[in-house]
This record gives sequence, C-alpha cells and structure tokens, in this order.
Amino acid sequence: MMQHLQVPNREVEQVLLLLKNNNWLADGKLIYPSKDDKYRLIPLSTNLPDDFPDELSKYEIINANYKFDSRINPDWLTHLSSLIDKNSYEKFEQLWPTSHEFVGDMMIIKLDKQILSFSSQIANAKLISHPNIRLVLADHGVKGEFRIRQLIPIGVRHDSQIILENIPKELCKTRVTIKESGLKIICDPMKAYFSTKLQTERQETLLFAKELKHLLHRPINVCDPFCGVGPAVSSLLSEPDLVGNLLSSDLNQEAVKILFENMSKWDKRPYPEIAKKIDWIYPNRLIGIADALDLVSGPDYLGKWDMILINLPHRTLELLPQLIPLLDNTSHSLIRGRLIVEEKEIETTNQILQQLLPECLINKPKPELKIKRDYGPTLRLCSFEAWLK
Repeated sequence: MMQHLQVPNREVEQVLLLLKNNNWLADGKLIYPSKDDKYRLIPLSTNLPDDFPDELSKYEIINANYKFDSRINPDWLTHLSSLIDKNSYEKFEQLWPTSHEFVGDMMIIKLDKQILSFSSQIANAKLISHPNIRLVLADHGVKGEFRIRQLIPIGVRHDSQIILENIPKELCKTRVTIKESGLKIICDPMKAYFSTKLQTERQETLLFAKELKHLLHRPINVCDPFCGVGPAVSSLLSEPDLVGNLLSSDLNQEAVKILFENMSKWDKRPYPEIAKKIDWIYPNRLIGIADALDLVSGPDYLGKWDMILINLPHRTLELLPQLIPLLDNTSHSLIRGRLIVEEKEIETTNQILQQLLPECLINKPKPELKIKRDYGPTLRLCSFEAWLK
C-alpha cells in the first residue's frame, strides 16, 4: 500500500505536471484508474511536503495498492550506468544532474562543466527513461539584456528513434503549449523562458489577488511590467471577474508577440499579430513592449494599479522604489515580487525590503522573503508579498 492522489480524469494532465516538476511523483509506479473509472490514482513520492500546495489540497489522498511500471525502468541513472564505463560513472557520481524541468514535451537540464563530454549519454538515458519526452536541452545559462536562456539540443526522439548527434534543425523546435490553471500557455523557452516549476507560486499569487478583490469589493487593476509570455496573467485571468484593467508589458519583443497570441485565446478577442509598443489594445487592456521604468515617467500610468507583480528577481530591490508610484495610494494595494538572494543574507534583505516599502497594513503579515527553490549552492529564489495601506 502507498499514498495516491485521487484526481478526476479531466484534471490529471495539469496535476501530473505539477507533481513531476516538484519530484513528488513516485518512481516506478503506475498511474491507474479507480474502480468506477471516474478518477486516476497517482502514486506519490515519500518526499511530498507536509504543507501540501493549495491547488492540490482539494484532491483526496488515499492509501491504495501500488502497481509497478514494468514497461520501462524509470531510473535514468540505471540507464546512464549502462551507457558509460564504470570508472567514469563512479568518478562523476556526485555531478550527474539530480533535477530537470519539463516544458511541454521537452526536458531542460543543467550540466556541470566537468560532465559536458557525457551530454549525449545523459540525453540518451533521459529519453529512455521518459518515453513521452521529445527533446532534451542543456541549459547553458542566460545571456543578453533579456536574459534569454541558452538552450542546446543534446538529444531528440523522432519516429521512435533517438538521435544524439547531428540533430536536424527541424526536429529542435522549442515552441510548445503548456496547460496551467485551466488555460493553455504558448511559450518558447529559447525566446522567452518561464519556469513551469513556479506554478505553485502563481497559484499563491492568484489567492492573494482574490483576497485583495475581497478587500476592495471590486475587480482589481493589475500591473505586470515584466510579464514575458504571460504565465502570471493566465492564472489571474482564469478567475472570472477578478481582473479589471490590466497592464502587461515586457521589453522582449519575442515575448510580447507570443503574449498577444496567448491573450487572444484567454480574452477571446483579437490581438495584434506582431509585437507593438504598449498601448490600450482594449479599454481595459494596456499591453505591449515597454521598459518598466518608462512607465513611471508616463503620467497616464501613475497611481492606477491595485497590484504590481515584480518578476525580475535579480533587480527587484533596485526597481521596487521606482515602481511604487504606479500603485493607487487611495486604497489598499499589493506588491508581489521575487528575489534571488544568498541564504545567509535573507534576514538582512528582509530589513532592506521593509525599509523600501511605504506603510503596510497592520493586520497583514509584514513583508518577508519565503524560499521557493534553490538557485545555486548558496543562492535561493524567494518570493514576498507586501500589503500596503
């Protein structure tokens, strides 16, 4: 017997993605239907956190007999050990990647420089272990003003064949559609990356937005000046009558072009087919290319927004004071942001953050960083929320 999550059949896809991205899915066990065939029983890993995410808490956890997945050995290291010599496998045992990220039918992994020569074998092992994955990409970090991820194809599956060398360009397409919060998000991580692992955080943002709407007794006006292709927007727009006016902008033209495609589906009305400078596309939709700091210089944008999302974690502390004038200071407002910080500096950063902010609501928790995931050996990706008077 082991713990399984009982999920209605129509919701399995998005739940499975969340479990996979957080390594909460049990290895080597089958997902199988309930007796009445209305649900799927998803086997849960033993590293499931005690603080279960809100978007999963609505599903029942039951103890049920587990079934082994005999179709394939899901442990990719088992396959890797058979693809390289024993000495090399043992020599680099501590460096083999312990995590990955699924983006549609693609897998993104980070490789230490010392094991780059084994890229093909690693890709082969990953593709064998995950038969639904089409393309494996090695993440070589970010580059340029827009911090575009340098993703290098190291393995692809085509017509049941695994190709590891001289991969044809036409098989390396990275434009995919991801389902999140009941909406489909078009994305291309080579043009505008967003992390599918942060789906839980976007659901938290949705809960905060609903709380703000309750405080204001009306739909809220949202400013997302680093929106990318719009994953945070998708979560908010999934809730009927939550968002009133929306400012959604980015400096990356490729991101804005994809954002327009996504908005046309989410809003169910046409948007431009090419990226354009920020403008009122509709009376309640201010969307397009813009530098966030230029918004503050435009009087038409100042004091108009109830909620600001600051999704530029390397520069949040620098940008925060400059973006505050965008908030409507005649009523309660909310800032939701992310920061990358050394773990030992979290307490000091909390003090700096609180000093930068205007007066906060006394009946809400004071703004403090919450660790969301590791960003390196000592760096942590954190989020915060600040409720302002």
